[in-house]
Order: sequence, then C-alpha cells, then structure tokens
Amino acid sequence: MKRCFARGLSLTLAAVAWLSLSYGCGRQDTPGGTQSSSGAVATQPAAAPGGPVRIGHFASMTGSEATWGVSTDAGVRMAVKEENAKGGVNGRPLEVITYDNQGRAQESATAVTRLITQDKVAAVLGEVASSRSIAGGQVAQRFGVPMISPSSTNPKVTDIGDMVFRVCFIDPFQGYVCAKFARGEPLNAQKAATLFNRAQIYSTGLNDTFKKHFTEMGGTITTEQAYADGDTDYSAQLTNIRATAPDVIFIPGYYTEVVNIAVQARRLGLTVPLLGGDGWDAEDLKNAGSALDGAYFCNHYSHDEDRPAVREFVAKYQEEYRRIPDGMAATGYDSAKLLIDAMRRASSLAGKDLAAAIAATKDFPGVTGVITIDAQRNARKPAVILRVEGGKTYYTTTIAPPD
Repeated sequence: MKRCFARGLSLTLAAVAWLSLSYGCGRQDTPGGTQSSSGAVATQPAAAPGGPVRIGHFASMTGSEATWGVSTDAGVRMAVKEENAKGGVNGRPLEVITYDNQGRAQESATAVTRLITQDKVAAVLGEVASSRSIAGGQVAQRFGVPMISPSSTNPKVTDIGDMVFRVCFIDPFQGYVCAKFARGEPLNAQKAATLFNRAQIYSTGLNDTFKKHFTEMGGTITTEQAYADGDTDYSAQLTNIRATAPDVIFIPGYYTEVVNIAVQARRLGLTVPLLGGDGWDAEDLKNAGSALDGAYFCNHYSHDEDRPAVREFVAKYQEEYRRIPDGMAATGYDSAKLLIDAMRRASSLAGKDLAAAIAATKDFPGVTGVITIDAQRNARKPAVILRVEGGKTYYTTTIAPPD
C-alpha cells in the first residue's frame, strides 16, 4: 500500500492522521511536510521564537518493517499529546514532524538533514534499526542537535558522539539476557546453534554477544549459520543445524525473516525451541501459525506485565489507537517522555544544553523500566523474555543487568 504524506496539520490532528495510516489508505497528514512519490519533501517555514517546540521523528512508515515505524510514531505522538495537555514546555506547545525513510539508511540521513536544517527541530527521535539510526545520528552529531533512538540496540549507535542517546538496552546486554535464559529454566540448553543475517549489524552483533555469553556460561555453540538480506530459503542452513543436534536455535534476526525460518525449521523436523531478540517484536509472528509456539524472545517490555506503569500505558494506548501496544510503541513513548523531561530541565533548548540535560537523566520512570542514562549515553535498565503461543506473546520473566 502506498502512503502519501500531506502538508502539516497541527498536533491535535496527529492521532486521527495516524489512525488513517493504520486503518485506511491514501493520504496521511503529518506535520512538517508533503512527501511525494519520489521521496521529496516540501517543509514548513521554521518555527518562530515562542512558537511550537518542534521534535523530529524519522521512521520506516512504509516498507517491509513499517510496523515498527508506525508503532514508534504512535507512541511518540501519544506522549506528546499528553505533555501538551499539561502545557507543553515552558508554555510552548510541542509539535511532532515525522518523515518516512522507507526503511533505508540514505533516506534516514536525508530525513534528519531536513528536520534540522529546514524544520529547525530542537531534537530528533529515531530509528528502530541500528543501521538507520547510525545514518541519522551522524547527521545529528554533525549539526549539534540531540538525537534519541527509541530502540536501536547496536553499541555503534551511541559511539557516534555526545549528541546521540538511546532509551533501550544494548546488544551486549541483550545477548547476555538471551544466553542466561537459554542456560536456565525452562530451556536448560547445553548446546545452541545460531542462524543470523550477515548483512545486518544488529543481527551479527547480537549473534556475537550471545555466543560469547553462552560459552562463558558453560554452553557449547554447535554451529553458526548465516543468510543474506532477501533470502527466503533457509533449508541448507537449517539442515546443517539439524545435523548438530542443538538444544536451542538462536535467531537474532527481524520478524520479517523469523516467520519463514520457523516454518521451514518445523518442516525439516527441527522441534527444539527457537530464541531471538527484540527484532522479533511484531504482530506478524502470527503468520508462522504453530511453528513459533514455545519460542521465546528478548524485548523491552510486555503488555501483560503486572506493573502500574504498563497497565496505565496499555489502557491509554488502546483507547487512543484501538490496539495493543508492542515494544516499539512503548520505546517510542519513553523516548518522547524522556526528551520532554530533559527539555524542562535544560537551561535552554540549544543543542549542547539539551544534550547535557538528557545525559543527566537518572531513574526516569519509563514504561519499559526505570531509565538511567550512563556515561556512554545508553540506558541501563532490565529486559523481559516473552513466550510465543498461538501467534501471541506472553510475559515470562525479567532479567536485570549484571552487577
């Protein structure tokens, strides 16, 4: 489905705009610009002093991973709507400008450049995929405008520089979480095989950290198998895995790949549990039918966690969008809330001042957990493990960072 982005409506229409994207077709009104079929964007004039405080967001609103962009944008917009109801920042309303990067790194760099140079945003939020956050983050760093990634987990994202932050955990911790869960109850895995995407820095990085921690915990990696972007036949790799008789198969890929992998694994008689990272998080897991039953993956939160912050967030999100929020909606919400909190604490909204306030964030009460930004501009926080059953996910356990 092709979606067009029309020129700016105010934030009061943001929820209606998003719903038209999620439940209808054709135009989607998004503040800040009109996107043509060629990807060109005609932006609004920069906000006048004392006018709205503009927050930029770049995301995969279309393309194979559009569910992530749509969910993140919904979380961001709900957070901003709530904060506008409280008076905005220093009496100024907040305005979100979202650009579609179509799932491409180069489009991410272009989008962030436009947000900063034409729309004059105070800060940028994005992306989910680490490669696209790196592309956008390099631009934000060059212009001295703070950027917060809601859910990019590769360590290289914040290595860019002092303007780039994140509200999610990073892959070294996520790899630890998956390895710890694999070695413990209920899996008790002694041997693990891995199947990863050699073209994704997310997948290769998470594969490496899982392997490191799993072996340090006394486990054995029986084989590492790789595939490439665009592959749809994984039978050769899965046949090689089957020959090594692992207790669990670790698949640190995206949901767009995992469904096919799971179906093909079961057809080949591989019945061992499958395990993955937060890249699995999407409603599309239901397309695997029963092939993913009994599989587990690491994520930022679970909608059925019994925490007051989660219950309140899920209820508000369902009222706003008529659907259950996934992990990307929750991290999008937290990224916007944490940014706005920093805006209120900052001595000014100039880049260095705002970045300093973000860096000083400690014990921020997020939906995805209590967030403290560390010296590397990463979030120190716990992770959860979810179980897949009947195409739905269920909270299993929480694993905290090691001391």
